[in-house]
Order: sequence, then structure tokens, then C-alpha cells
Amino acid sequence: MTARETLELGERGDLALIDGIDQLAAQIGRAREAIGRIIFGQERVIDETLVTLLSGGHLLLIGVPGLGKTKLVETLSQVFGLDERRVQFTPDLMPADILGSEVLEEAESGRRHFRFVHGPVFCQLLMADEINRASPRTQSALLQAMQEHRVSVAGHYYPLPTPFHVLATQNPLEQEGTYPLPEAQLDRFLMQVDVEYPDLQAERRVLLETTGPVEEKPVRVMDGEELQQAQRLIRHVPVGEAVVEAILDIVRAGRPETSTVPEVTAHVGWGPGPRASQALMRAVRSRAVAHGRLAPSIDDVVAMAHPVLRHRMALTFTARAEGVGIGQIIDRLVARIG
Repeated sequence: MTARETLELGERGDLALIDGIDQLAAQIGRAREAIGRIIFGQERVIDETLVTLLSGGHLLLIGVPGLGKTKLVETLSQVFGLDERRVQFTPDLMPADILGSEVLEEAESGRRHFRFVHGPVFCQLLMADEINRASPRTQSALLQAMQEHRVSVAGHYYPLPTPFHVLATQNPLEQEGTYPLPEAQLDRFLMQVDVEYPDLQAERRVLLETTGPVEEKPVRVMDGEELQQAQRLIRHVPVGEAVVEAILDIVRAGRPETSTVPEVTAHVGWGPGPRASQALMRAVRSRAVAHGRLAPSIDDVVAMAHPVLRHRMALTFTARAEGVGIGQIIDRLVARIG
């Protein structure tokens, strides 16, 4: 192939990428609008949730009861045409209740054999409701599924459907009968999204539009195959060197062992690992495309820093005693590049 043919091929590839991004941005705009007709006053939460799905990641939703976390997950499954299952996490929930188990069957010939009965994890969108109410043993049943998109039972591997996403909810007010999520599981969530109370106008809409005789129904915008195509497209979005350096600067400065930020060395017990860098890279690409841009900017890094990092850092006892929060630490890291 000549240099001219190579250049022309590259130009055609760039044009195809631009067209693909434009089409995907339009689809995401329609999805955002469809979700916004059901979930009121949570534009930031919707945006960060869409970024998580585009990035192919898992999401941890934290908020007090009644803010629409469960409704959001149900709406997402319908807007994106995904097969959804819900598991209510309770203290007596067992790993087999999530993954499935082998049952002994006897054929007419009298021969016995084991048959694997699939659990609810075999879906495209798994809602783990109140995930912190289950024991660590049960929580760990999701570790392999979230990382490898497969589960192993009795020495056999079973692949999960694609795409596969875990959207977990957690109530910050509950203390009795709850178990903190282990660091290894927290790190597998691409983002932690804090769901807050809606403003006055949004709550007025909730009153008027959800208590009448007619309630809005979600409209499907995409399907599972289209979502997978979108996730593959995101990986081709170019990232400038300045954005790469900003991601590395924020993540590495959040580790007390290597940080030069006084607030980090004094108040952070452990910081984000390399998976945080990967998550931030995927998130800024997705956010850029979701907003109709061809490449991410520093503003995307700033916007995604909090949801990507807040569950990947832990404060020391001294920091908690002094009233220092993770948000303040991340603000300090963001200020270095903002």
C-alpha cells in the first residue's frame, strides 16, 4: 500500500469515527430525554449513570430512601432494552441465591447427574438492592462476575450475557444489620454516584406527574447490541496528552505513599490504584461523547474525578476526628489541574 493510499484510508477511518460519535451522541441525547421524563431533578445522576453504561462499567448508587434509585435502574433497563434482574440483599442471602447452584437429577434410566440452575446474575443489568445488607461472603459472590463477566461453580465456568452491568444501591442511613463493602469490591465499581434530594421545582413535578391517573412510561431508545457497539466506539475516542497527564496527576497524587499534597499524606489511609486511572480514562471518553464532543478535555477529568475516586480512597481516624471529608481531599487534587 502506498503512502497516499494509507493516508486516504486513515482519513476514511477518521470520518467514520466522527460519524459514529455524532450518531451515538444523538442516541444518548434521546436516552437522556427518555429517562428525564421518568426521573425528575436528577440530571447529574442520570448523566453519570449514562457515562457508566457507555464505559461498560458498574455503578454504586448511594442515597436515602425514596430518591428514585430503584426506579432509575428499572427505567434504564427499558430505555436500553436490557434484560434486568433484581436481587434484594438481606443478611440471610447466600451466594447461591445470586449465582445459582447445581441440583441432582435422576433420569428415567436411573442415572443421576448434576444440572446447573442459573441464578439471577445471568442477565444484562443486575440490580443489587441495598447491597451492604448482605454478609461479606455473599457480597464476594459478585467479585468474579463484575471483573471477568463469568462465574465459576463446582469447578465449571459459566459466561454471563453481554453487556453485563451491576447497578447496586446503598442506604447511608442504615447502621444495624449492614456490612461495609470490602475495598476489592468497591474498586470494581466504575463510579459511586451520590443521589441527593431534588430541588423545589423538581419535587413539584414529582407531586404532580406521579400521583395522577396517568404515569409516563419509558421509551426504548437502544438495545443491548447497540450499547455494546457504543462501548466499542468509546475505546476509539482519541485522548490528548494533556488529559492523560491530568488523570495520572490526580490519581497518583491521591496515594499517601507517593503524594506531595499535604492533605493527602496527613489524612488519607489508602489511595486509588491503577484501576482508578483506567476508570477515569474510560469515563472522560464517555462523557465527551455523551455531550457531543469528539475528544475529552480537562473539564471532563474535573467532572468525573469525584464519582470515580470517592469510593477508592479511605480517610484515617485522625481525619474523621477532625471532620475532614473525602470530597475535600478530591477538591484539593482537582485544584491542581483545574
